[in-house]
Amino acid sequence: MASIQLRNVIKRYGKGKHQLQVIHGVDAEIGDREFVVIVGPSGCGKSTLLRMVAGLEEISEGEISIGGRVVNKLEPAERDIAMVFQNYALYPHMTVFDNMAYGLKIKKVPKEEIKARVDKAAGILELGHLLQRTPRQLSGGQRQRVAMGRAIVRQPQVFLFDEPLSNLDAKLRAQTRIEIQKLHRELGITSLFVTHDQVEAMTLAQRMLVMNAGVMEQFGTPEDVYHRPASTFVASFIGSPPMNLLKNAPGGQPGTIMGIRPEHLDLADSGWPLRVETTELLGAERLIYGRLGEEQVIVRHEEGPVAPVTDAVIHVRPREDRVHWFDAATGKRIAA
Repeated sequence: MASIQLRNVIKRYGKGKHQLQVIHGVDAEIGDREFVVIVGPSGCGKSTLLRMVAGLEEISEGEISIGGRVVNKLEPAERDIAMVFQNYALYPHMTVFDNMAYGLKIKKVPKEEIKARVDKAAGILELGHLLQRTPRQLSGGQRQRVAMGRAIVRQPQVFLFDEPLSNLDAKLRAQTRIEIQKLHRELGITSLFVTHDQVEAMTLAQRMLVMNAGVMEQFGTPEDVYHRPASTFVASFIGSPPMNLLKNAPGGQPGTIMGIRPEHLDLADSGWPLRVETTELLGAERLIYGRLGEEQVIVRHEEGPVAPVTDAVIHVRPREDRVHWFDAATGKRIAA
């Protein structure tokens, strides 16, 4: 197994006045056997960062180490990593067994060892009864498990996942997330997982690296990122619905933005007057969308027998110990 170190990693495309920098000095250390999720919106640089770790993109500046070995100049095959892609990348004419065994055959691993490795991976992923099928005879979830099995049999130091669940429907994504968690617990292989889905990030990560426009905004546990966001970007990106960010909240201070999550606003007899715009029933809870002056506020509360009606004025009160403050100029968190 191996740790991964990223030291001031920078990526630029082009030269001279046409040069474009897309990764801006990322520093992070992923511990041995750790599962880290890189999360951010489309175009933030998360896949580019992963591809640099894999050796599929060159590094413009900085250093990447895997297992204490600098890999900047090494080819992907020399880095002892295995990658799982979004599109599965299976050979359509080969059986599941042959797809999983192909990389080992190329390396001239003995047949007996190939069979043992494939059988073990198939057992972990519950693919044993599918080994003689071809990819077209499998569901999307089964194909993704074959792709993961192909990575497992290589016995790499590091797993790299590039949005592997985005082609699956919501139910299959949830099931496969559970399978990936079980897989990591069983194998304990250091893993980097890229996604734009903050729910995936929160449920899978031991720590998460939040990217925004090529910049690492925060690196911490899901609990830290959710409860102590480092910036207004993190506060608005992590959480569904996102944190309320108010420039003119009652009791606020000039130059700061108040942040309060929807579940930390309580309905009250007095407090902030909120004019209701609409409500959403989500089963056991309800979201109330309203206006506090010119700013929109979202309130999450347990579903009650009667929903507030549109244009009604209700009162909400923020929990004082759950209020966040951010610098209005920089967007960065102000230490409490």
